[in-house]
Amino acid sequence: MVLVMLVGGVAGLGLVLLVSMFERGSATGAAGLAQIDAARQRGRRQASLTADRRHSEESARMRRVGSELRGALQARGVNLPPSVRADLGMTGQSVETFLAQCLLGAFLGLFLPFLVLGPMALVGGISLVVPLWLTVFGAALGALMPYSQIRRRAEARRRDFRHVVSSFLDLVAMNLAGGRGVPEALQTATSISDGWAMVRIRDTLEAARLQGTTPWTALGALGDELDIDELRDLAAALALVAEDGAKVRDSLAARASSMRRKELADAEGRAAARSQSMLVAQLLLCVGFLLFLTYPAVARVLGA
Repeated sequence: MVLVMLVGGVAGLGLVLLVSMFERGSATGAAGLAQIDAARQRGRRQASLTADRRHSEESARMRRVGSELRGALQARGVNLPPSVRADLGMTGQSVETFLAQCLLGAFLGLFLPFLVLGPMALVGGISLVVPLWLTVFGAALGALMPYSQIRRRAEARRRDFRHVVSSFLDLVAMNLAGGRGVPEALQTATSISDGWAMVRIRDTLEAARLQGTTPWTALGALGDELDIDELRDLAAALALVAEDGAKVRDSLAARASSMRRKELADAEGRAAARSQSMLVAQLLLCVGFLLFLTYPAVARVLGA
């Protein structure tokens, strides 16, 4: 009975996926224009990504599957949270590839427990209920694994990006002190390094120049996309320079100094946490060694 229910559930899931893949709801004119604008914005964002440009055959297939899945989700009003989109933008991975990885992980987690434990359940070693429950947990875990990986990578890259932004603020302040204007100071500051974060800022400023937008507007948009507060603050400060003529050279230097102090405090906190974890590991080793030494004597006493 349980096997019949499992086969029926898998068949029903496949039927739902098949119907949702080919079903397209009718959209109004305004909704269609909004979808076209969203597709154009995605194309511009994809052109600025640097970590997802390896167009192998496997990644191309993953993007096609993810594009279909994203279109189906957006047609039903389902979008990724802003935090997930910011993490994807930081790591340079497209939303389509991320959705395809989540779908692949869910399928692997769904079928792997049943393939491993199914033969044991058929011969009567365990109950069929155990593989069924494990498939549900496996599907949820497999779908969440890409998100956890993206989250860890994004946090590491965001720390590196903040370090680069602090140096970038110092360079912009020095160029402003040398008599350069804001656009020239920004372009000169980005030409110092070829690191991935500085290249990302340089590409953003170049795209703003070609599109006819202001550099501080582009930096603010990049800060919103990557969830970097320091870039948003820099954009606001540069906008004050352009609109009100405020002297923010000292303010930029102070911001850079405060960012470095914050980074130093964070590094000290991470080092202290790792020291505590090493201390716990050493205590566990000592406890194990003491148990190893005292076990023969305790076993002899209890045996006697």
